[in-house]
Amino acid sequence: MPRTNNVIPNLFRNHIRMKQSFVYILTNKYRTTFYIGVTANLIERARMHREGVGSKFTEKYNLKDLVYFEEFSEINQAIAREKQLKNWYHDWKINLIKEQNPNLETLNY
Repeated sequence: MPRTNNVIPNLFRNHIRMKQSFVYILTNKYRTTFYIGVTANLIERARMHREGVGSKFTEKYNLKDLVYFEEFSEINQAIAREKQLKNWYHDWKINLIKEQNPNLETLNY
């Protein structure tokens, strides 16, 4: 009987580590409230928010417009950035978004 090994092979483990992750910012049509989140699948997560199943907070404040995102190669980097951004003042977040999206337009995906 062949022996099985429950250890994930290094090649597979490296692939998991290299999986892309995103920090993203959603807002409402008036651009007054922001939601910052982390995901491995930005398109699917944004779709969920648009359909009102992303989170209670985004549903309550009608936050459906993706206006900003950053990409990371490791999830722990994305989580650290999310925590950092959540501690920023509102004006700092607006300035960050405007660096890539000067008119705060909804990003198409």
